[in-house]
Amino acid sequence: MDFLKVSSKSSPASVAGAIAGMVKDGVPVNIQCVGAGAVNQATKAIAIARGFLIPTGVDISCAPTFSDIEIGGESRTAIRIAIYVHDISRQSSAPSISGGRASGENVL
Repeated sequence: MDFLKVSSKSSPASVAGAIAGMVKDGVPVNIQCVGAGAVNQATKAIAIARGFLIPTGVDISCAPTFSDIEIGGESRTAIRIAIYVHDISRQSSAPSISGGRASGENVL
C-alpha cells in the first residue's frame, strides 16, 4: 500500500491538492506522518481538501491508526490516516443534527 508521506515542512495546501486529486481520480488515499508537526500539517491538509471537495458533491472523513515503521534502521511510531470518500450529491435528505433535545429525552 502506498502512502502520501507528510512531514512537518509539507505545505498543507499542496498536500490538500494531492488528496483532492486522488479522490477525484478514485485512487485510495492513505497518509503517513511521523511526529506531531507532520500530523498537524496532515490534519490541516485534510480540512483544506474537504473545502475543495464539498462543492463538487464529495465529502471526506478520516480514521487515524498507529503503525510501527523502520526509518534508517530505527523503529519509529507513525500515524497513518485513511481517507474515506462520501458522495453527498446523492443523499436526498440527511438527518439534521441540532443542539436541541428530542421531546421526552432525559438529561443526566
